[in-house]
Amino acid sequence: MKIARIETFHVPPRWLFVRMETEDGGVGWGEASLEGHAEAVDGAIEALRDRFLGTDPRQIEDIWQVGYRGGFYRGGPVLMSAIAGLDQALWDWKGRHYGLPVWEMLGGRVRNKIRAYAWIGGDRPDDIAAAAQARRAQGFSAVKMNATSEIDYLVAPKMDEVVERVVAAQSEGLDVGVDFHGRVHRPMAKQLAKLLEPLGLLFIEEPILSENPEALAQLAGMVSTPIAVGERLYSRWDFKPFLASGAVDIIQPDLSHAGGITECRKIAAMAESYDVAVAPHCPLGPLALGACLQLAASTPNVIIQEMSLGIHYNDTHDLHTFCTNPEVLTPVDGFLPIPTGPGLGIEIDETKVREAHKHRHRWRNPVWRHADGSVAEW
Repeated sequence: MKIARIETFHVPPRWLFVRMETEDGGVGWGEASLEGHAEAVDGAIEALRDRFLGTDPRQIEDIWQVGYRGGFYRGGPVLMSAIAGLDQALWDWKGRHYGLPVWEMLGGRVRNKIRAYAWIGGDRPDDIAAAAQARRAQGFSAVKMNATSEIDYLVAPKMDEVVERVVAAQSEGLDVGVDFHGRVHRPMAKQLAKLLEPLGLLFIEEPILSENPEALAQLAGMVSTPIAVGERLYSRWDFKPFLASGAVDIIQPDLSHAGGITECRKIAAMAESYDVAVAPHCPLGPLALGACLQLAASTPNVIIQEMSLGIHYNDTHDLHTFCTNPEVLTPVDGFLPIPTGPGLGIEIDETKVREAHKHRHRWRNPVWRHADGSVAEW
């Protein structure tokens, strides 16, 4: 049994799919999406292709180790996203080969469904009440929203408006997580976190960039709201100091950024030993979400799952566009079912994927500037 082909597809709105095929015609799909850097990840996959064509696809752990340790330079978003996409495809293939869902090969289910949340409000949050009502109608019981638009070190946002937006969502009967999106620097993050504390949020996400762990630890000592971080951490070694510091309550590894199912399962196990919950980051495509659901099925400390259905980035294609079994990725009473099909449990319309790739996307995030012309965090 050998890997015969590894293909990549740039599909809208901003995703990078990976297709792995074996000599006998077996196929596995994965997702290596790294928003705004699909071309770079594709180049990293080219190097992996040189290493792994002709390799036994059943040896997933060994392939992961070679992908990570086989070069002198390791880690970071580009390489780890490339490894993640291939890793997901290998697990998908293996499950299909043996007729098992991935969670069955990871030790079996610990749950039958996982609570899910969706985005409301866009990059610059507005129309929160109407958006929250629409999400409630879709079957969600929890949502996430950005706290503010761009914000400088010492220029306060209209704090009362932030509170009003959260209250508007909560008034629709929804639990709310608030994403600071790394936009808020330490002086303002302290004020904003304290202001939001009485509202009983699910969590505050990236209240301070993970580049500043000492500031995050300081903030954790000031508020009782659960602090979530991790979408910009790419391996268990990146997560290690945050877990050891006690500054985080929820980690958010992205299964398409942080080495795939193989690595994120290890990250989750590390977190469990610190009594830290896992809420995988996933504003991405159906394969990324399918991988997350396999982790959720087999991992006790996964508590909630982000999903991209109707997210503001999906302006031309949405979560279900390339799926032939969209019911697997559709919330019911606030929960996503655990897929029971083989592999990732996601059936991909290959014809649609190949057609979309003919007009490959070149998605880039916006660049924002402050009133004085300096670059702002997006």
